Amino acid sequence: MSKKILIIDDDVDYSEAITTLLEAKGYEVGSAPNGTEGFKKAKSEVPNLILLDVMMTHKSEGFDVARCLKGDAVTKDIPVIIISGIRREMNLPFAFEPDSDWLPVKVVLEKPIKPEVLLKAVEENIGL
Repeated sequence: MSKKILIIDDDVDYSEAITTLLEAKGYEVGSAPNGTEGFKKAKSEVPNLILLDVMMTHKSEGFDVARCLKGDAVTKDIPVIIISGIRREMNLPFAFEPDSDWLPVKVVLEKPIKPEVLLKAVEENIGL
């Protein structure tokens, strides 16, 4: 049985490109265009991994969704990888680091991301 990955990102072209890459590696991939839909899908489909953008409906949406996922009994154990261009877009002089309260994710990756970097992060963090 293949592992299921949920992409939560409002950039349709990006989601389609990542879906193609992941499906070529044998993963089953679903997507959602925003945090609200993504959270609902995560609860109903319970994927093995979530790839989460930050800036969607509002600039911090992904951060909020990560905390909602961690606080929900159904989704709390699903590993989350944030993939975002927020640092570059907002010219932030610091990187975001995962922590158990404010940013409960496995890893934070910067867009644009090389396919091999994404695949390595997926392989290292996908739920068993």
